[in-house]
Amino acid sequence: MRSIVLTKGVPDFSEGAVSFDEDGHLERGKTPTVMNPNDEFALQAALQTKVRHGGHVTGMSMGPPGYAEVLQGAMETVYADDTYLLSDRELAASDTWATAITLSAGLEKYQEEIADVDLVFAGFKTADGETGQTGPQTCWAMDWPIVTHVIALDIDPDERMLRAKRLVEGDIDEVETVEAPLPCFVVTDPEFEPTYRKASHRLTHKELRAETQQRAANHDDYLTMWDHTDLNLDPDYIGLDGSPTIVSSVDPIPKAPSEREATMIDPAEDEIAPVLEELQPHAAEAGD
Repeated sequence: MRSIVLTKGVPDFSEGAVSFDEDGHLERGKTPTVMNPNDEFALQAALQTKVRHGGHVTGMSMGPPGYAEVLQGAMETVYADDTYLLSDRELAASDTWATAITLSAGLEKYQEEIADVDLVFAGFKTADGETGQTGPQTCWAMDWPIVTHVIALDIDPDERMLRAKRLVEGDIDEVETVEAPLPCFVVTDPEFEPTYRKASHRLTHKELRAETQQRAANHDDYLTMWDHTDLNLDPDYIGLDGSPTIVSSVDPIPKAPSEREATMIDPAEDEIAPVLEELQPHAAEAGD
């Protein structure tokens, strides 16, 4: 099985240092970035597929050069064999549509020059936009079948068929089993959990981890970068010019208060005893 996992960097909102330009566009190059949390489930699904069926896993992302660190983290998670970063100033300020056009061009170039792809995995939605559109839009551009809200899956290599369990309209109490021919897209749900029931799978998992730690430590050797000319993309259809979405306004992200009220106590004057007595029940609960 040859799989590609689409992953994205999102603002690290915990840092409270999110930067926007005067038009309301996020300045990703000036904002601390982490891997999108929902992509973790897509990475785990790809890893499960590699452990069970062997093959090759590639991580792919679109973004500024700093996203190489995001892909390095993805490599460590999914035990990827290599990574591809689609990066160019012409791609800046892309909405989900322009992003999907770029990603689909990356997938097509990969298929033409590297190898045929069996599966493309994508996360449910991103922590910044939360639209859930990029995966399905990229799939539409590729004209492949897609299975969304996947919580469990397996592959029949001989029949070239994906079999998956998925949530029905996001309802965790209603699950359906579906099939789709390869190649296809898989959008994982946050309820996805990988399973490794066989001892051979767990041993393979351990061996792959040892291999990928060495690759991740030398990530630049396994990273390929493509710009819009490499992808043969017209600047009028990518980036800001190719994005029909209009940002009408941006709400500021509240920062945590820099100061908190505190009561100063002097242990030398036995002021600590009442405090310890008050905290004792909480300490007991934590111990339980």
